[in-house]
Amino acid sequence: MFTGIIESLGTITKLEKDKENLHISVKSNITHELKIDQSIAHNGVCLTVIDINDDVYTVTAIQETLDKTNLDTLKTGEIVNLERAMKLGDRLDGHIVQGHVDQTAICTAIENANGSWVFSFEYDTSLNNITIEKGSITVNGTSLTVVNSGTNTFSVAIIPYTYENTNFKTFKKGTIVNLEFDVVGKYVARLMKNYK
Repeated sequence: MFTGIIESLGTITKLEKDKENLHISVKSNITHELKIDQSIAHNGVCLTVIDINDDVYTVTAIQETLDKTNLDTLKTGEIVNLERAMKLGDRLDGHIVQGHVDQTAICTAIENANGSWVFSFEYDTSLNNITIEKGSITVNGTSLTVVNSGTNTFSVAIIPYTYENTNFKTFKKGTIVNLEFDVVGKYVARLMKNYK
């Protein structure tokens, strides 16, 4: 369980294909606090630490994960958002995030809003995921509030702190991002679909 509050950034140091799996090595300033078997979210994807070597740790993504996320587009030197699993009893500063990405989206526009930024995204509606204005959405593991919601589009406003401390600063038009839709909203949508 995560909150969507990005704790640190990591740099991809190595990508190694092993059959259908991808071993991802990440250099991070929180590596020294990690341990083998620990869960950590990478751009919102919950992965298990399998190896630690100095300030670099390694996680493995299986084909199912690669099919549903942007992890298969990673390149050496790229920056990823990192968050360790929340501790029981901690504040829930973001919203309930499972670390299970629902699908990807494409960044369609970035607007400088004189002190903040508005990022717009488009996603495939065939998976029946929805956003609502003022609802929660997780983009690359970052807990955000939807400011505009369309049938297959939404926008989020990013404050300077979030911009500087996440990989949003690396986004451009066409960037593929991971989305995790609000878990409560997903249950309501499923119930409504079954009700009809």
